[in-house]
Amino acid sequence: MTEVTTDSWLEWKRDLADPQLSLPRSSVDAHCHVFGPAAEFPFSPNRKYTPGDASKSDLDNLHRHLGIDRRVIVQASCHGRDNSALLDALDHFGDSARGVVALGSEVSDAELSSMHERGVRGVRFNFVRRLVQNQPLDELKTVADKIRDLGWHIVLYFEPQDFPELETNFASLGVPLVIDHMGRPDVGLGAASQDFSDFLRFVERTQAWVKISCPERLTKTGPFALNDAEAVYDDVVPFAHKVIDEFGSRTLWGTDWPHPNLKTHMPDDAVMLNYLSQITENDRELTQLLVDNPEALYWTGETR
Repeated sequence: MTEVTTDSWLEWKRDLADPQLSLPRSSVDAHCHVFGPAAEFPFSPNRKYTPGDASKSDLDNLHRHLGIDRRVIVQASCHGRDNSALLDALDHFGDSARGVVALGSEVSDAELSSMHERGVRGVRFNFVRRLVQNQPLDELKTVADKIRDLGWHIVLYFEPQDFPELETNFASLGVPLVIDHMGRPDVGLGAASQDFSDFLRFVERTQAWVKISCPERLTKTGPFALNDAEAVYDDVVPFAHKVIDEFGSRTLWGTDWPHPNLKTHMPDDAVMLNYLSQITENDRELTQLLVDNPEALYWTGETR
């Protein structure tokens, strides 16, 4: 039976199925996290959720089971701006990992240089109000200025209702942008909705990268298609198809393991790989999504 943390968030699933999809060599999970262990890396006292421990060793075991060779570890809000757990994981994985940290305008050039050497390549700003307090936009601009010469990018996490008031500031940052989870569209409105079309125009205008991740967060119908037990999150698939069709060379995918603050269901990460079969048309598209694109952004597309 699925365990529940003290905050009623579902715990990540340990007894995974065997994957049905064989991934290409050098595949990258471009969005995953490490949490704690809390005894070693305490969570932020200002956090809005408390996850269970999900260590670097747990992440390693997951990726071995799924056939994933490389990973991009993203700082989550429960650790605030203390990136210690993430940096420790980067040291553990070496060149097979890259990191996206959370930091503010007070960060020094020496700190940035040290993080770069350890594998950090981006900074995440979370604008989802139920997870964090409001992020000051002037700080976002200051951080963008500080990381520009390192060739880093800014990862943006927001919800569609807040996007209209944020997009002008985002477009003016002058560094590469990566958008989490397709901008969290309301899939109930359909992939042809005005909101999603506005988002896609922003992606085109800014040449942003887009993560076609987290269907488990976006779905309205649930984890499985009504008539096909092997299909997952059918209502999200048209959105991913649209992004891949328009921006195939700037798309990324990640597990979002260990799927923090979910309450409705906890996905089996091996079964979740079926989603990749639904959103890619052939082996070439799968390799582009899992190998070529993240390779370009995180390993070979550097200015330093």
